[in-house]
Amino acid sequence: MTDQTETGGDTKRREGSHSAGASGYDARRKRTRAFVLVPWLKSTELDAKRKGKPFRSQTARLDEALGLAAAIDLDVVGNVVAVVSDPRPATLIGEGKVDELKGLMEELEVELVIVDGHLSPVQQRNLEKAWSVKILDRTGLILEIFGERAHTREGVLQVELAHLNYQKSRLVRSWTHLERQRGGFGFLGGPGETQIEADRRVILERIIKIERQLETVKRTRELHRKTRREVPYPVVALVGYTNAGKSTLFNRLTEAGVFAENLLFATLDPTMRSVTLPSGRKIILSDTVGFISDLPTHLVAAFRATLEEVLEAEVVLHVRDASHEESDIQKHDVEQVLKSLGLTGEKAEGPQRPIVEVLNKIDRLEPEAREAMLNSASRDPLTVAVSALTGEGTDELLALIDRLVVDKGTPLRVTLQPDEGEAMAWLHQNGQVRKRASNEDGSTTLDVVLADAEFGRLEKRFPALKGRIDAALAHAAE
Repeated sequence: MTDQTETGGDTKRREGSHSAGASGYDARRKRTRAFVLVPWLKSTELDAKRKGKPFRSQTARLDEALGLAAAIDLDVVGNVVAVVSDPRPATLIGEGKVDELKGLMEELEVELVIVDGHLSPVQQRNLEKAWSVKILDRTGLILEIFGERAHTREGVLQVELAHLNYQKSRLVRSWTHLERQRGGFGFLGGPGETQIEADRRVILERIIKIERQLETVKRTRELHRKTRREVPYPVVALVGYTNAGKSTLFNRLTEAGVFAENLLFATLDPTMRSVTLPSGRKIILSDTVGFISDLPTHLVAAFRATLEEVLEAEVVLHVRDASHEESDIQKHDVEQVLKSLGLTGEKAEGPQRPIVEVLNKIDRLEPEAREAMLNSASRDPLTVAVSALTGEGTDELLALIDRLVVDKGTPLRVTLQPDEGEAMAWLHQNGQVRKRASNEDGSTTLDVVLADAEFGRLEKRFPALKGRIDAALAHAAE
């Protein structure tokens, strides 16, 4: 087994740039000194090469692990990439490496070790005992971040439910000695101690209570979705790997001011805003939680209600970080999650909907690479290259969405006289004007798609148009 190690001042660090208000972290508190361990399983690499599947490099794995640690503002004082040829059931890594890292952690005064992989309860317990520090594996760390980022009622409940399910197998066997450890914040500190002392019955009772509360929240969300269907404004959903720039693009298109930072999982709670397309039609744009590799199944299930907005979408925008060295691998990870949600593949729920690839962050590319990407995107009708930061390409993206969104409602042809400007303004605001033609007598003819509910309001507000609208309906049916 070989390893790559960086410690002390040479450690590759990423300082969390989010504000105290955004993260809930009190800057006056002492930051937890953390050490990042990335186990590199040789068997996984060989298996991926044999099957021709994409796999992440050691550097990319380390960068992502450091990014996850930065997302909750840990003070990362050291990191190691350990190549593991023979995973040990007791400690995952070999005894020699365990002893070697023990001395390093004592020297660096490490309080928390992040293991970027899955640890069994036994492995976690043995490593905590050997190093006398608290340990979080990849699942535990992602739960920490979720706990920091969730703000809506549903988000908070989903985080707690996922965390309790994660704790069930670890509660007695591996966490009984942690009350003497110094905690960090969120689930790392005091609240974790309460769970350590709780027995399985209490946790199960809490899980049942949360599931009931979530059912109530889900029913409320379903009522909201039903209301949106009746409007009816089509839903367009943003999906993508975490930190691909979804929230920045969302802000660019909607001017919503959603929290967007260069942090993994900057967005957890679903955010929806209306957007007016170039044709004047309106859509609902939905920003969703970012995906990530090796996301445990129960975490995907826990946030399925959040991702259900994607299943409701008429068009899906897959936002990719075009400047990332492993953009293609991230694309594969996102596609796997969409497939598991029933959005694509043989088990897809409902009709296939268009998935637009949005190649974001082209402002970071070198001129030659940027030009090549723009040329490549121009040849694919469902690909757009943009910079959410500068706004480049967003007009083309909105125009593409305009072409893809299917009209819902009744097609009308209405001729308006010059003194009926109020009716014309109303139709532009509440309908989807597809065509406008000026006539020789000064009148204007509009081809409009109007929702059934809006059609009734039109007749009530402008009764003088009734005869002309009826004629338009007959004309449209021919």
